[in-house]
Amino acid sequence: MHWFVAKVVYQIICGEGNHTPQFDEQLRLISAVTKKDACDKAREIGIQEQYAFKNQQQELVQWKFINVPEVYTLDQLTDGMELYSRIEEPGDPNSYIAWLQMKSAQLQGQQYFELNV
Repeated sequence: MHWFVAKVVYQIICGEGNHTPQFDEQLRLISAVTKKDACDKAREIGIQEQYAFKNQQQELVQWKFINVPEVYTLDQLTDGMELYSRIEEPGDPNSYIAWLQMKSAQLQGQQYFELNV
């Protein structure tokens, strides 16, 4: 088994979504045999950990899974290694989502290439 860091991205939607678009970019530590397995596992985690709740105004607040645009192999774990979660507020959420989907597709294509070389 190897260790990987995967970026899992969620869109945060409150009510009807009439607010500044927000995205939660989380770096997740993944244990897997291959980079492809790590990517698949990160996607499963992203889907499983989508959630929703009602806020104080009784509006539905959702963490909607978008995709996994990046996966990195960790050669070794070190004490104090930084992993973070970041809230992103892009000016154009559709372009941001398209960019994430493109990066994810490139990652999948790269893994396909690595497996067939």
